[in-house]
Amino acid sequence: MPKKITKKKFYFRKHFKKWKILDLILAVFLFITFCCLSFFVYTTKDIPRPERFNEGSIAQSTKIYDRTGKVLLYEISGAQRRTIVPLEKISKYLKEAVLAVEDKNFFKHKGVDFKAVIRAVLFDLKVGKAVQGGSTITQQLVRSYFLNRKKTLKRKTTEVVLSLELEKKYSKKQILEWYLNIIPFGSNIYGVEEASLAFFNKHSSDLSLTEAASLAALIKAPSYFSPYKKDKERFLKRRNFVLDKMAEQGYISAEKAEEAKKEKIAFLPLKNFIKAPHFSLFVKNYLEKKYGKSFLETKGLKVYTTIDADIQEKAEKILKQETEKIKRFNAHNGAIIVLKAETGEILAMVGSKNYFGAPEPEDCIPGETCAFDPKVNAVFALRQPGSAIKPFIYAELFKKGFSPESTIWDVKTEFNVFCPVEADKETSETGKKCYHPKNYDNKFKGLISFRSALAQSRNLPAVKALYLTGIDNVLDFLSRAGITSLKERSRYGLSLVLGGGEVKLIELARAFSVFANEGELPVINFIKKITDNQGNVIEEQSFSRVKILSKQIARQINDILSDNNARFPMFSLSSYLYIPGYKVAAKSGTTQNYKDGWVVGYTPDVVLGVWVGNNNSEPINKKPSVVVAGPIWNKLMTYILKKLSLKQTFNPPIKTKSLFPIIGKDVPEEHCILYYLNKKDPQFKFWEYGVQKWIKLNIFNRH
Repeated sequence: MPKKITKKKFYFRKHFKKWKILDLILAVFLFITFCCLSFFVYTTKDIPRPERFNEGSIAQSTKIYDRTGKVLLYEISGAQRRTIVPLEKISKYLKEAVLAVEDKNFFKHKGVDFKAVIRAVLFDLKVGKAVQGGSTITQQLVRSYFLNRKKTLKRKTTEVVLSLELEKKYSKKQILEWYLNIIPFGSNIYGVEEASLAFFNKHSSDLSLTEAASLAALIKAPSYFSPYKKDKERFLKRRNFVLDKMAEQGYISAEKAEEAKKEKIAFLPLKNFIKAPHFSLFVKNYLEKKYGKSFLETKGLKVYTTIDADIQEKAEKILKQETEKIKRFNAHNGAIIVLKAETGEILAMVGSKNYFGAPEPEDCIPGETCAFDPKVNAVFALRQPGSAIKPFIYAELFKKGFSPESTIWDVKTEFNVFCPVEADKETSETGKKCYHPKNYDNKFKGLISFRSALAQSRNLPAVKALYLTGIDNVLDFLSRAGITSLKERSRYGLSLVLGGGEVKLIELARAFSVFANEGELPVINFIKKITDNQGNVIEEQSFSRVKILSKQIARQINDILSDNNARFPMFSLSSYLYIPGYKVAAKSGTTQNYKDGWVVGYTPDVVLGVWVGNNNSEPINKKPSVVVAGPIWNKLMTYILKKLSLKQTFNPPIKTKSLFPIIGKDVPEEHCILYYLNKKDPQFKFWEYGVQKWIKLNIFNRH
C-alpha cells in the first residue's frame, strides 16, 4: 500500500523544482555575466587613451614653401599627407555636408547612436546583406585613429567604449575638428585641408558648395566613389545624394541643391606635386639629415625657403626654351643659380632644363652616358669653369701690387721650361707635354693692360698673371672664396686659369658675390625659417659675411667686368653680356675643349650663374659660352633687374699707382715684365723670346 503523501511534502516537492530551475537560471546568468565582464576586461585592458589626440601625435606632413609662404613647393610625407587646420577655418558647406551624410544626430548622441545601430541592423536583415552602417562620426574617428576596419566583436566593443569615453572628455566641436583632419580621401591624402589642396588647389576654407559636397561624397569609400574613374556615375550619384541630404536637413534650399548638381567642377590630376624640384629635393636632403625622415613625415613642420617663386618659374622657362635652340650645337642641358648677393640667399635654382623630361638620347644610361640627365642637379656638378675663373687670378694679382693699368705682353709663349723656346712643339725631347695656350680668336695683341686682358678674356696674359701671382696663392684665395672643390693641388698647373680644375656652379656664383659685396663672402642661405605644427620657430635664418678681399680690389674687378667698352675688342657692344640701362658685371667661360659654357654676372644686389653643356661631357660644337649660355643669362638677368627694380650701381675704385713699373710708361717696351722683376726666373727666356719675336714681326704695329 503506497505511502500517503502529506500536504507539506507535496508543497516542498513542488517548490523544490521551481528553486532548482531558478538556481539554474541564476547560474547561467552569472556565468554569462562573468563571461561578458571577462570579455569586456579582455577587450579594454589595452584600450588606447583618448588623451593622445591632445598630445600632438596626429601625423602631419612637412611643407616646403617659397619665401612668401604662399607657394607650396613640396611636401614631405610618409604614408599620410596631412595638414591640420582648426574647425573655424573649414568651409561651412563642408562641415554641413559631412554632418548631413555621415551623422545627422552628431550633436544629439553621446558618441554612439543606438537607434541608428538598431535601424541599420534591421535594414541589413531585411535585404539580407550589410548595407547600412550605424557608426557615428565619433566612432569613425576612433576607428580611423586608434583601431582598424576588421569587423570583430572585440574591435567593435573597443570602438564603442572609446567613443563614449571620447565624448565625456571632449566637446563636439573638438571631435568634429579631429575627424575632419583625420579622415582618408584616397591615395595617401588625409584630412579635408590636404584633400582640398590636392583636388582643387584651394584651402578647405574656400570650397564652394559643390566642391564641399564632392569631398563629403568620398568619405564613405574614396576608391569606390573616386572621381578619377572613367565612369563618374557612382561619384556623381553620391555627390547628388549629399546635396539632397543637405537640403532635406535644412542646411541649404532644394533650389540651391539643384543648382549645385548642375555645376561642373574639375578635379586636378593626382600626381606627386613638386615645384622647383632640384631645389626642393636639395632642401629635403638638408632637413632629413638634420631632423630625420620620420620626424619630417609626421610632425607637420612648415619650411619657409629663400626661393623667389617668380624668378624660379622664369628661370625654368627660359632655360627650357633656350636649351632647345642650342641643341643644334650639340648642347643638351643647362643649369641656373641666382643668389641675393648681400645675404647669400638662393633666389632660384634650376638643376637641369627639365626635371620631368626624358633623358637624351633615348637609349642612354642615366648617370653615365646621357647628354641630358634630367634628375641630376648640375648646380652641384663638378665642371671645368674655363675663363670664368680669371677674375679671381687678377684679384690676387692686384693684391700683390699690380694694378689694372699694369701691362703685360700678349704674345705666343711656351710655359714648359723643358720644351723648345719657340713654342712650336707638342712634347719635349723627354716626352713631357708642352704648354703654349692660344687666345680664343687665335690672335695675339702684343702689349696690353691687365684691365683690357681681363675684359677681353685674353688667355696668354691670364696665364702670365697666374704665374706672377703663384698657383698656391690663387688656390688659397679660391678656397677662402668658397670654392672648395679644388682639393688636389698637385693636379693643377698654369692651365688652372683656363679651367684646368673642376668647380660647382653654386660655388662659383657664391665666389663672385665677393666682388658684388666689395670683398665680403656671404654664407649660402636657403631657409628663412622653420616652424613646428604650433607655429613655434625652431630654426631661423642668420646672415654672416667674412671679409676676404679689400674693398679697393673688389671695386677694381667690378669696374673691369662691368665696362662694356673694355670688352668691345673681343665682344660686340651689344653682346649678351650687356644689358642696356644697367651697370652689370659679367664674365664668360669656355673650356678649351668646349665641354662647358658659363656666364656668371652680378650687380651689387644679385648674382646669376649659368652653365650649359652635356651631362656626359660631350663637347659642344666649338661655340663659345657667350653664344650658348649668354642668351639664357641675358634674358633672366634682364627679368630679375626689372622685377626687383634694381638700379644700384658699383662704387668706382680709387685711382692708385702700380707698385711695379708699367711697361710703355715707366720703362721701355723692349722686354717682358720678368726682365724688370727677375731675370733669373726660369720663365724669363721663354717670355722674353716671345716678346722679341713679336717686336721683330710688328715693329711698325705695336699694341
